[in-house]
Amino acid sequence: MMEFLSSTFTSYVALVPVTLAQSLILAFVVMGIMIPFRTLHFPDLTSEGAYPLGGCVAGVLIAAGINPALAIVAALLCGFAAGCCTALIHLRFRIHTLLAGILMMTMLYSINLRIMGKSNLSIFGTGSVFDWAPFVTPGFPAAKIIIAGIIGAAVFVALNWFFKTEKGTAMRAVGANPAMAEAQGISVWISTIGGVGLASAFSATSGALMVQSQGFADVNMGLGILINGLAALMIGEAIVGKHSVFRQLLAPFVGAIIYYQLVSLCLAAGMPPPDLKLATGLFVLAMLALPSLKRGRGGAPAREKFRE
Repeated sequence: MMEFLSSTFTSYVALVPVTLAQSLILAFVVMGIMIPFRTLHFPDLTSEGAYPLGGCVAGVLIAAGINPALAIVAALLCGFAAGCCTALIHLRFRIHTLLAGILMMTMLYSINLRIMGKSNLSIFGTGSVFDWAPFVTPGFPAAKIIIAGIIGAAVFVALNWFFKTEKGTAMRAVGANPAMAEAQGISVWISTIGGVGLASAFSATSGALMVQSQGFADVNMGLGILINGLAALMIGEAIVGKHSVFRQLLAPFVGAIIYYQLVSLCLAAGMPPPDLKLATGLFVLAMLALPSLKRGRGGAPAREKFRE
């Protein structure tokens, strides 16, 4: 038993720098899930399509010799456009938010294939933003941790400021009560489109960073990213809470770091990689069901309906 624990701990410690760098990059996807879900009350699945969209756009541009930072900006703008389209589908055609996200995610798969011209693209040997990290050797996890950490800190500060401005407060008001917000002269369309677009922009940024980190882009790189991001968000909210703007913005970063450390611990302990999706799904189910179980009302509405 002691030998197993020692081997697990050694394997886990070796994975910590890699998973920490990965979690900081994927925290932007968690942010892209949180903004529609918590701020706008707009359950959205576009992130699973916007994440590979950002990766494909960045991969093609970098392979063509474009500056890696400009490639990230282009990926961000493409992700923003995808999110805006999802919101427009919902608002203009009265299609449910989840279905609108599924439609956009499905269409983005073909768009990503058109962008790259093939299912995957290697950019090994090209430059990346992680090469700009000071005082560390490019290519090492420390460089990725520093650059992703700097970008994450800047995003956190900017969003914390934005959501306390007049426009940010208006966006939160639309999520809390659209009818009341509209009665106060707030444009529900502009706030919803802008908010969902912003969320998808973060997901695309994460994809662009991940492609530069791993050295290749793939149209299937977003498969399962939504459930992973939701699991990370649930962990973050359980730890830091969600009752203020500061806590809501902090939860994606804290949750992403802890979630991917748990994943690396499971892998170090010998869990087969195919079982991680099952474990993640069960964990998210438990986190979503926990408040109801704590109140002792799990399944009560169904039983009451059955008695009637």
